[in-house]
Amino acid sequence: MARPTASDHAPYFDKYISKVKGDTIQEAIKNHASAMLDFYLNLPEDRADYAYAENKWTLKEVLQHIIDAERVFGYRILRIARKDATPLASFDENAFAANSGADGRTFQSIKDEFAAVRLATDLLLSSLTEDQLQNQGTASNNPATANAFAFITYGHLLHHKEIIEERYL
Repeated sequence: MARPTASDHAPYFDKYISKVKGDTIQEAIKNHASAMLDFYLNLPEDRADYAYAENKWTLKEVLQHIIDAERVFGYRILRIARKDATPLASFDENAFAANSGADGRTFQSIKDEFAAVRLATDLLLSSLTEDQLQNQGTASNNPATANAFAFITYGHLLHHKEIIEERYL
């Protein structure tokens, strides 16, 4: 299945999708999965509790946010791929972060959770047919395809990788 088009998602998500290399989600997985896992699992322990400014997330909170968002995106992919027409609500990432408990966890436990979620997402994406990826649903009051959320998932990982490299390392 080809890259998402503008009619496959809300305009907000262009910033994520544009970062993904590959014309299909399988190509995106091939181009990014290993590098993303390596990058995030090798974040330095001595930066885990670092926040680059007041009222900004620590690196642990950023990684927990990435996990939470990937779970939300994965749920959207699954629901849309399975032709569930129920509109899917947005989520408040700041409320999620404030209530994640990341500050009370070890960085390693968050990294372990990240690895498990990444594997689960890629297994889900690899299991979907082109027809399932083309299915369209509604998320955050906007039409979206499962394929768009697959690309959004990878774009979100790449977006936060850039932020971490610029502001945390």
